[in-house]
Amino acid sequence: MKSPRRTTLCFMIIVIVSSQATLNLNLESIVYPSLLREHELAGEDPVRQKRAVVMSSPAAQEFTVDVEVSFEDASFLELSKAYLNNLSFPVQGDDTDPATNILSIEVTTVCRPTGNEIWCSCEKDYKWPQERCLHNLTCQGHDGSPSGHHCSCLKGLPPKGPFCQLQGDITLRMSVRLNVGFQEELRNSSSALYRSYKTDLETAFREGYSILPGFKLVTVTEFRPGSVVVVYEVTTTAASPELMRKANEQVTQNLNQTYKMDSSSFQVTYSNETKLSITPEIILEGDTVTLMCENEVLSSNVSWQHVETGFDIQNSSRFSIYTYVLNNMTSVSRLTIYNITQDDAGEYICKLTLDIFEYGSRKKIDVTSIQILATEDMKVMCDNNPVSLSCCSEMTVNWSQVEWKQEGTINIPGSPETDTDSGCSRYTLTADGTQCPSGLSGTTVVYTCEFISAHGARGSKDIKVTFTSVANLKITLDPISVSEGQSFSIKCISDVSDYDEVYWNTSAGIKIYKRFYTTRRYPNGAESVLTVKTSTREWNGTYHCIFRYKNSYSVMAKDVTVHPLPLEPDIMVDPLEAVIPCTSSRHIKCCIEEDRDYKVIFQAGSSSFPAAKEVNGKQVCYKHHFVANSISCPENMDVFCHITNTANNSVRSPSMKLNLVPGENVTCQDPIIGVGEPGKVIQKLCQFSNVPRIPGSPIGGIITYRCVGSQWKVKKNNCISAPINTLLQLAEALMKSPSQDAKLPSYLKNLSISTNQVKLEVNSFPGSLGAIINILDLLSTVPTKVNSEMMMHVLSTVNVILGKPVLNTWMTSQQQKTNQSSQLLHSVERFSRALRSEDSTISQPNVQMKSMVIKSGHPKSYTQSFVFLDSDLWGNVTINECQLEHLQPDSFIVTVAFPTLKTILAQDVPGKTFANSLVMTTTVSQNITTPFRISMTFKNNNPSGGVPRCVFWNFNLANHRGGWDSSGCYVKEVTEDSVSCSCDHLTSFSILMSPDSPDPDSLLKILLDIISYIGLCFSILSLAACLAVEAVVWKSVTKNRTSSMRHICIVNIAASLLVADVWFIVAAAIHNYRYPLNRTACVAATFFVHFSYLSVFFWMLTLGLMLFYRLVFILHDTSKSIQKAIAFSLGYGCPLVISVITVGATQPREVYTRKNACWLNWEDTKALLAFVIPALIIVVVNVTITVVVITKILRPSIGDKPSKQEKSSLFQITKSIGVLTPLLGLTWGFGLATVFQGSNAVFHIVFTLLNAFQGLFILLFGCLWDQKVQEALLNKFSLSRWSSQHSKSTSLGSSTPVFSMSSPISRRFNNLFGKTGTYNVSTPEITSSSLENTSSAYSLLN
Repeated sequence: MKSPRRTTLCFMIIVIVSSQATLNLNLESIVYPSLLREHELAGEDPVRQKRAVVMSSPAAQEFTVDVEVSFEDASFLELSKAYLNNLSFPVQGDDTDPATNILSIEVTTVCRPTGNEIWCSCEKDYKWPQERCLHNLTCQGHDGSPSGHHCSCLKGLPPKGPFCQLQGDITLRMSVRLNVGFQEELRNSSSALYRSYKTDLETAFREGYSILPGFKLVTVTEFRPGSVVVVYEVTTTAASPELMRKANEQVTQNLNQTYKMDSSSFQVTYSNETKLSITPEIILEGDTVTLMCENEVLSSNVSWQHVETGFDIQNSSRFSIYTYVLNNMTSVSRLTIYNITQDDAGEYICKLTLDIFEYGSRKKIDVTSIQILATEDMKVMCDNNPVSLSCCSEMTVNWSQVEWKQEGTINIPGSPETDTDSGCSRYTLTADGTQCPSGLSGTTVVYTCEFISAHGARGSKDIKVTFTSVANLKITLDPISVSEGQSFSIKCISDVSDYDEVYWNTSAGIKIYKRFYTTRRYPNGAESVLTVKTSTREWNGTYHCIFRYKNSYSVMAKDVTVHPLPLEPDIMVDPLEAVIPCTSSRHIKCCIEEDRDYKVIFQAGSSSFPAAKEVNGKQVCYKHHFVANSISCPENMDVFCHITNTANNSVRSPSMKLNLVPGENVTCQDPIIGVGEPGKVIQKLCQFSNVPRIPGSPIGGIITYRCVGSQWKVKKNNCISAPINTLLQLAEALMKSPSQDAKLPSYLKNLSISTNQVKLEVNSFPGSLGAIINILDLLSTVPTKVNSEMMMHVLSTVNVILGKPVLNTWMTSQQQKTNQSSQLLHSVERFSRALRSEDSTISQPNVQMKSMVIKSGHPKSYTQSFVFLDSDLWGNVTINECQLEHLQPDSFIVTVAFPTLKTILAQDVPGKTFANSLVMTTTVSQNITTPFRISMTFKNNNPSGGVPRCVFWNFNLANHRGGWDSSGCYVKEVTEDSVSCSCDHLTSFSILMSPDSPDPDSLLKILLDIISYIGLCFSILSLAACLAVEAVVWKSVTKNRTSSMRHICIVNIAASLLVADVWFIVAAAIHNYRYPLNRTACVAATFFVHFSYLSVFFWMLTLGLMLFYRLVFILHDTSKSIQKAIAFSLGYGCPLVISVITVGATQPREVYTRKNACWLNWEDTKALLAFVIPALIIVVVNVTITVVVITKILRPSIGDKPSKQEKSSLFQITKSIGVLTPLLGLTWGFGLATVFQGSNAVFHIVFTLLNAFQGLFILLFGCLWDQKVQEALLNKFSLSRWSSQHSKSTSLGSSTPVFSMSSPISRRFNNLFGKTGTYNVSTPEITSSSLENTSSAYSLLN
């Protein structure tokens, strides 16, 4: 309590009023006005009131009001008391409140200043409440304190009530022992002995205890054995120890001595002086319970007892008793029960003993067991859907927290949510396939919800959850343990085929790049195979195969152990090749960039040599001193070093070629390069050469020396500077890394920085240029998405290597006939195709890039302009909105322009055609399915120098070195300043100026097209006419088996060639378009053309084999049905098999057709050989058959006497083969010649003519040249006269021979072509059998 600012004394009065209305006290009308001062406590109300409501009657209510009064003069206290004592009660209310009466006013508490403190003491018959005494400081040595009571005075007035309270009656439970024998009658309260004892004792007690303040009553309650123990109760208001001893002495003196009362056996028990509190109020099994026993009597003699067990409680592991004195006025004993159980329930007694007094209190403890209700056990599918587990407490308890725990093989955490009001907790978990792999499908995890009270009680409930995978996966069972450089594969099989995605992850969650795995889908499942051809240490770890089905996952894991072992390209050997005189020796070594426990030996053939280890910084070399005289000399030998690791796997280094020579002619000698004979050329790693370099920085590449005179001269320098060599090694390692795309951005940044730092060294290290191009080529195959920062680093690198200072190095590269320029362009195209950045612009002196993203709706046209002032070149690219509407939204169009690339790219005709403009490459991020036209404008720097050509760079020309191609492009307009081009595809475009060569759209090309289409029309009409003629004369010319088979072959040859010509026209109409839709049509056209032309040749082979069979196997007879089956199997079956195998083997790689024509590929797969080889074989076979037949006819053996009809058929077949086979073979011979690059125009013209008129040849030589067909046609159209004359002339041999010579050779040929001659045959009687066996072979186009 704060001291009043001007107050020297204050006191509390209690006012009891009676009112029938709402109480509205006006203190100024009750208290003497001159004595009452307003309460001046700072920050407090002037009057603090505490109201207690007492029901006195239905009509009136009594109110007790505490009033605090303050004085500045202490003398006013006694005057105030006297004034109050003189009041007559009840005091009637005044006019303002007549219904209120004051029943009494008494002073309860007086506070006086004592030094710097305020002491507050209670008036007579009043005392402080026990809770105030236990928690406030008492006044030490206060004279006014009642004896035996230590809490009549407090230091400071409590800030809140209650104040001193009127003392009530207390009942003392007492006992005393009588040293007499116990009689059973004393148990009976009705017995005379009991009444006698009771009367005598109560009389003595009453006389003795009457000296106690406020004594009222004493009563004997019972007698107990143990001598005689008298139990009695004394009702009084106060009982100090001193007064109680005096009273006990009086009792002993007043009682008859026959009772033999033991004066030392008095015991007093206080039941209402001790406060016993229990925390918590609601006790749960497992709580830590605290029983606090407090009494103002100072004593440390406190005991605790559990009534149910009857034992005194002592300190133990579960019980703790701590007794102490608080504020030197309160005795406190605390009993702590840890982890309380049901056995601990019951009544507890706290006893404090002081002299004869025993202060005690007892309370009962109820222990409630915790009951938790939880979700039943369940099964959960790992499908990424949330599942809730719930637990609720049966009782309403303010739980401090609820914990969820799990125990199981797999870890699937969730998120808890607890509602303290309802006593429930929900645990929501979402399981996906990454958390419950298929190998652990069916695993049960126990989830435990544990409710924890504020005092430590814990109640839990287990919920068993069984997790099952969406799909069951199986993975390679065998353990995978490989060494670096070795390959391994992991197969993951799913029993579900309708997955949405399959991918592989590392244990760190990084996705494996797609190039490392393949996935196949089957009707009843699917499989994914992770294949690593060259493992590195980065592959050491755990890999997860993940099948995703919508939002659910199935996962299997596999551990891979990769043991360290150098890769072959990382082993540096010295020398690569060397000359060693037979009487000399040389050090050989192989070096690696790490020091590990490897076993190394050198091996040459079957001989092996030990290796000595030498460590130089980070580089470790293994050396051997090779002595030539230990080997036969002279000899050329290859030496390798074998490096074996702890897993007993080994790798062999690149070979060291040692040339052992006698040594007489050795002229060149160098301690580093070695020795050599004049003209000797050797290669050496730049790292071990005398190329200048910074120590500790290993350079790369190979340098070539030539022995000239007595000195080694550098012939070719392909050395790579140390920074670029390091990046090249990192790039090669990156391509083997499982996380290529994650490492790519930082690598491209380092490449750009290093390239700019060493751009002046490229001329000193020519191999650096090729290394940078190889790096870009490797990295361009990695990304699926490129951002603007990555593209900036790429073009920054390109800008350096396309700079003018590097052009001389490019010229050296062109002289070596490399494809590095084409390789660079292709790399930039791949990067730009992967760019995903909106409207980016990158400008460098030697390269510029601009891009645009296609928005949904109506996209605007794509127009980009490029200007290079230093090169005096400019160009524009335009794609109108009509073309862009066919692109998907969010597609990206990127154009990159190069001013200096025109002088670097290989020229299609060296010295004759040259690029003279910007090179602009335009790419789209999606596949184009419709015709796509792009317009470009180039600055014309040579307006009068020749005919401009619009061309694109075809990467497949010149054996994949690349070259300019004009297919699909044409010149729209030529002005003095510009050339406008239009193309129907996207790639790298430029213009060519051709001063002395014809335009591709020249008259020669147009003439070839006209010949082709006119010839094919004649061919188709001729073949249709042939089929019509065969239909007309069929019955007349198929009267026997041989004739029937011959004409069956003719009809199929004509039909096959007709189909081939139709598809040839289709192929020619679509071959210029490069779009997926037309590409599919091109594949179909190529397949049918291939199949149809093969059928023509195989039916021709059938005719040849028939001719051979009839002349050689005369006595052998085969039925007509068997001949037909063989003919159709050979004529269509073999072509179909060849065609299907060809398309099946090449089309999955999209190398079935040529890039610029709908015909079998030649440049990539040589698929054209699938037509050329069968056709040429058939031509050779038929020519051979023709020679055999001619020989057989010219020199018939004895007994070969075919019939006249048979002879005629043989002549017809032979002449067809003899004429048409060389003709067809010649046709496709010229066709094969046109395939090769730079073939003469004559081959194109001859092939076009022969190919276009094949149908006409078949009509003439295969159909109309047949005499029987002529006769049948004449008979059919009733030309009887001409027919009879013709028949007569034929029978008499009067027709004009083809050859007019009269020599035997001419007559033989006349016989061969069906004319009269000297080949006489007998004429046997014609039977049905002989008629059926008079067929012979027939040519392809007859």
